[in-house]
Amino acid sequence: MNETLKLGLILFIITAVSASVLAVSNNITAPKIAEADRIKDESAKREILPDGDEFRPLDENKLKEIQSIDSNILEIYEGYSGSDLIGYTVKAKTNGYGGEIEFMTGISIEGKIMGIKILNHGETPGLGANADKPYFSESFKNKSVEKELIAVKKPEGDNEVQALTSATITTTAVVSEVNVVREIYNSKLAN
Repeated sequence: MNETLKLGLILFIITAVSASVLAVSNNITAPKIAEADRIKDESAKREILPDGDEFRPLDENKLKEIQSIDSNILEIYEGYSGSDLIGYTVKAKTNGYGGEIEFMTGISIEGKIMGIKILNHGETPGLGANADKPYFSESFKNKSVEKELIAVKKPEGDNEVQALTSATITTTAVVSEVNVVREIYNSKLAN
């Protein structure tokens, strides 16, 4: 019995030391990770709304109202060029084949999608991971928010975007959530 107690105590000490090391490590790296994410988000905003030189968070009450409609909306920023509102960036998430996909959509006040940017994903390399390739994201550019977007193999229409070959779930997930963002813009953000 005494030997079992001794082994249990040793295991407890090892576990406590390991947990302490992990906690200290997390406290040291968490601010650096948060800053890297902030820089990544700021870069994405400038990429998908290139005429914006300042981005201000949407009024908190309005954001909460929008999030009550769709909890996948993470944040919304207003993009300004000088003092003129030029559009919005909407950060959202959706569930793809390999897990959660986090992306940002830029919409001009003229009602055009200025671009999308995949921020994080766990999709299959060579298939769903192609969602972060330019040929996919570029197919959203200058699409009107008036019509629902659909994914096709060879986009030709005003509301057609590029489908990812052999990645139906990923394509459907991203296009569906971009359509939600489009509908939120039309109902809550368009003047």
